[in-house]
Amino acid sequence: MFPVIRTCIRGAFVFGLLCGAAGQQPAALAADGDRLELTGTFRYTYHDPMTVTEAKKFACAEAVRLAVESSPFFIDATSSVVDSPLVTDVAQKIASDYAKDLQIVEQSEKGRTVSCRVRLALNREEARKFIAAELNRGPAVEPAGIDQNRALKILSSRDAKDGTVEVVFKALKRLDWLNTAYDGSLRESADIMIDFYDEQGLPIRSERFPARKTAYGETMNPGEIGRHKFAKPPGTKSYRAWLVK
Repeated sequence: MFPVIRTCIRGAFVFGLLCGAAGQQPAALAADGDRLELTGTFRYTYHDPMTVTEAKKFACAEAVRLAVESSPFFIDATSSVVDSPLVTDVAQKIASDYAKDLQIVEQSEKGRTVSCRVRLALNREEARKFIAAELNRGPAVEPAGIDQNRALKILSSRDAKDGTVEVVFKALKRLDWLNTAYDGSLRESADIMIDFYDEQGLPIRSERFPARKTAYGETMNPGEIGRHKFAKPPGTKSYRAWLVK
């Protein structure tokens, strides 16, 4: 959760969809020993049915990723890599798991355009070791997956360091609101479902995430990889991620 500086925004990152025009500014970098201070700004124009709250959360989440990916430290550490999806994936993982002292520096809202500027810190040595390990491993071999339908493939689900469940998915068809929001279309097929169970195996809660809301742009094109973190309800002992057939 971001600390509040100017405008209050609560909840986990929403690595969700852009359904409008987006703009961004490069990150600024200052270093103090092993501590890297990064800033990032992201501006986004949203459309229905996305709410202003969702748009603000998304803009801030993208600002964090952009702060990492646009920093001189990260650019230098990944300069030898020509695989752009791999670089983006590494930046996203760092933003999700290694960012410290996250703060919203400034938020604005004008009509349907929202903007978020964030500040965060990274431990230089921690980030350097992680980047080296990821790049040495190379692009991940796609797992067999745990479920698939005509629109999506769930590649994996795992317990994340922050206590959430991270689901990694792959688009099999182009996913956006224009192509997924009508009866008989991909709308239901593009939702990731997850069920949580207690120690007796009884259901606690079920949730869904519209995978067409992606952190990679206004649409998800076939072959693109996305991630979403689900908060685990109290008492969860197991869970199941699945797709509507």
